[in-house]
Amino acid sequence: MAERKPIESWLTDMDGVLMHEGVPVPGADAFIKKLRDSAKPFLVLTNNSIYTARDLQARLARIGLEVPEESIWTSALATAKFLDDQHPGGSAYVIGEAGLTTALHEVGYVLTDTDPDFVILGETRTYSFEAMTKAVRLINAGARFIATNPDETGPSAEGALPATGAVAALITKATGKEPYFVGKPNPLMMRTGLNAIGAHSESSAMIGDRMDTDVLAGLEAGMETFLVLTGLTAAADVDTFPYRPTHIKNSIADMVDLV
Repeated sequence: MAERKPIESWLTDMDGVLMHEGVPVPGADAFIKKLRDSAKPFLVLTNNSIYTARDLQARLARIGLEVPEESIWTSALATAKFLDDQHPGGSAYVIGEAGLTTALHEVGYVLTDTDPDFVILGETRTYSFEAMTKAVRLINAGARFIATNPDETGPSAEGALPATGAVAALITKATGKEPYFVGKPNPLMMRTGLNAIGAHSESSAMIGDRMDTDVLAGLEAGMETFLVLTGLTAAADVDTFPYRPTHIKNSIADMVDLV
């Protein structure tokens, strides 16, 4: 097997890698500081489309993780970039929060419920039956169906919450139309992120806590992959998948000396 090139840029998932339930994972601050001191390009990624990059920068800063706004890449930003490339200046009916609507406005999209080009489903804490009914009718009328990410559940202090993938399944059942999911594990999210920081997959690495999203997306994008065991995938789970990460580490603290 050909030897991989040295890692010149880093992509890392946020939840389960750098933080867990709003608390920083030990070593996350040292890892981010090392990245910033190295001047290597890096991105913190999240499939969550609720928040803008500026919102997330502030949330991370409050727990001691100083990540520049331009180093945060969300499924909302990836979705807006995808639509701007595919259908610039289009229109969309959006179910989602400020992270998604702001990203779409910034690429020149018009948000409307009258004959939109796309129905775009993102994360929200207030999915309404009225909004989902409107989405179903617009898709049946010809709007194309896009979803920011396929995650079926999301975490909360009270337990799991239904997320974008679960609501997308409901709309699919009602319309017979499958959405195009932009976020992880779609390698498109990784490739657009790499392009945003001028990085190349053959000299980049992806760090994540999930085999089915982070590791899979990194692998399919051609990157070196690191699984950390501070999130959803346990060491015993790895062999149940038909693919493997390049490396397995206990936590982000074990990554500091690799930057």
